[in-house]
This record gives sequence, C-alpha cells and structure tokens, in this order.
Amino acid sequence: MAKNAETTVIKKYANRRLYNTGTSTYVTLENLAAMVKGNEEFVVQDAKSGEDITHSVLTQIIFEQENKVGQNMMPIAFLRQLIRFYGDQMQMVIPSYLEQTMTAFSHEQEGFRDKLSGGVGQNPMKMMEAQVRRNTEMFRQAMAVFNPFMANAIIPGAEKDAAAAPPLPEKEDLSDMRQQLADMQKRLEALDAKKVE
Repeated sequence: MAKNAETTVIKKYANRRLYNTGTSTYVTLENLAAMVKGNEEFVVQDAKSGEDITHSVLTQIIFEQENKVGQNMMPIAFLRQLIRFYGDQMQMVIPSYLEQTMTAFSHEQEGFRDKLSGGVGQNPMKMMEAQVRRNTEMFRQAMAVFNPFMANAIIPGAEKDAAAAPPLPEKEDLSDMRQQLADMQKRLEALDAKKVE
C-alpha cells in the first residue's frame, strides 16, 4: 500500500468491494487493517451516496479480527458491559473515555515493552493493574461531573490509589464540561434527526 501523508478515500460499492482511490486498486478488510497498523489515515465512503461509513467498516474489521482463532482481545465481560451502555445516559461519555484510555495505553505501550524486554523484573500483570487503576480513577472523575454524589465514592479496586488521586476539576471546569456535553448532545440529536429523514 502506498504510504500517504494525506487521508486516502476508500470507496465501498454496492457489491461490497472496497476501492482505494489513492492506489487505484481494490482492497480487502485485511488491507485496511494493515493501513491502520501502518498509521495510514483513510476514510471510507459509500460510493453511491458519498456518506462516511468509516465507523461501520472499522467495526467490521474488529469483528473479523475477533473471529480469528487466538485473536480475541475483548473479554466477554467487557462486551456485555459495553452492550449495557447502549441507550444508557452514560452512552455519550463512553466513546471519549475509551478513546482517552486507548490513547494513554498507546503512549505507555513503548514503556511496557521496554520494561518487559529489558528484564527489569517488573510483573506485567502488576503494570497493567496499575494502568487499570489510573483509568478507573479517571472514569470516576468523569462520572462525578454527572453525579456529584459519586465524587467521593470509591470504586472497588481503586482504594489503593484514592489517596494519590489527582484533585477533582474546579467548578468552572465542570460547568465548561457540562456545556461541552450539552453541545455534543445537541449535535447527536441533530445527526439522529438527519438519519430519520
């Protein structure tokens, strides 16, 4: 695949074929997965309507990867919890939380690899548990924005980090966050209204 600094447009046709406009070739979901792994930016558009269908195609790639033997990354408990969030009032927070968590994990990924390959003697499970505790605390703080009664709640497993937890956002920050969430909700409702039309 040609490495491109610009975003490549992939067209999806009615026969489910994918066409890479950057290389003028038909590609497969595996090719798109390789592009993602190679940090190549692309968007997938419906060839007829021009609608951006990148989200559904990336979801399809994950589905295909999860169905390969030995490739499962999503535990059943995680999938069940994710399904429970659909339609819940917290649904709008989850994508941002997951994105921040994956970004933080990606940043720390090299450090994990260095420690593991360097034989520093660190237990990989303990390193992951520490990361999970940090993410849990971040999630607790995000939830406190929506439910002030949760602000002082301790999530099981996070007791160790409660004393070292960063301070909660100031009131001004909270009102800014609430306003941003209200704006996002309006945009989501507008998008839903467009889909219904």
